Amino acid sequence: MNWKFDSQRGNYGRALVELGGRRQDIAVLDADLSSSTRTAEFGKAFPERFFNCGIAEQNMMGTAAGLAVGGMTVFASTFAVFATGRAYDQVRQSIAYPDLNVKIVASHAGITVGGDGASHQTMEDIALMNAVPNMTVLVPADGPETYRMVMAEAERHGPAYVRMGRSDVPVVTPPEDRFQLGRAGILRDGNDVALVGTGQMVAVCLEAADALKDKGIAARVINLSTIKPLDVDTLVQAARDCGALVTAEEHNVVSGVGTLVAAVLAEHRPTPMERVGMRDVFGESGGSDELMREFGMGTSDVLAAAIKVMERKK
Repeated sequence: MNWKFDSQRGNYGRALVELGGRRQDIAVLDADLSSSTRTAEFGKAFPERFFNCGIAEQNMMGTAAGLAVGGMTVFASTFAVFATGRAYDQVRQSIAYPDLNVKIVASHAGITVGGDGASHQTMEDIALMNAVPNMTVLVPADGPETYRMVMAEAERHGPAYVRMGRSDVPVVTPPEDRFQLGRAGILRDGNDVALVGTGQMVAVCLEAADALKDKGIAARVINLSTIKPLDVDTLVQAARDCGALVTAEEHNVVSGVGTLVAAVLAEHRPTPMERVGMRDVFGESGGSDELMREFGMGTSDVLAAAIKVMERKK
């Protein structure tokens, strides 16, 4: 496919600057990674509402909570491995428990961090944040959806975790699309098998759908960008119409999106499904595309899973 690529981080930075110009209650915090997370753009435009907390992620979350108590809408950013792992206690106790208006927008999630290696490739962040009460969990599929998601979250009260990657990703969402919390997007229709993608795996699912079409198989492609709350109705309808599902995520399949979808199907409509993602292992250093293939998250892996689950349907 002839993809147009765009940056999730760049769209996040653009959204922050727009929000800062419209509203005086927007504050942005970072943990000495503002050039990487793109919060530096907000810092240049509104230095009085930007706070570099240094390499002290726990303190940053506590500061974010304090600003939120004072009436600010706070965006706190760092790498995903630090936001969810190093600062988990502060996120749980100081932000989620009191249900404060803090949006944790984390970049460099997943194995596509690449050369930084396993220590920085968080494959468990969705599971960690999904388990925290009051926390909304969002994973945009591309740059434009990141922008729409951030703008929408600025209008909603309550804590949220937004997961972004490092690499530029294909633009897969239609330009007229509007982000709606709790709604999955159907990017392609079909009744033979449903491919449920999250984040940059949505583009991989679309590529797999093209390969399946060449084999005479019509695949439905679903962009599951809202992980919590989950769009149960769309998932159950896909199970009813297709009779077979594949989930695809750049995350550990243990307690990841595939597990959440499987739970929905078990409760509402038991259906054959396969999960594509990290198989409960740590990553390693390498190029992003190389690592995706090495750890079984390429187009051929989604294609093979779709063919396998359709055999199970029979």
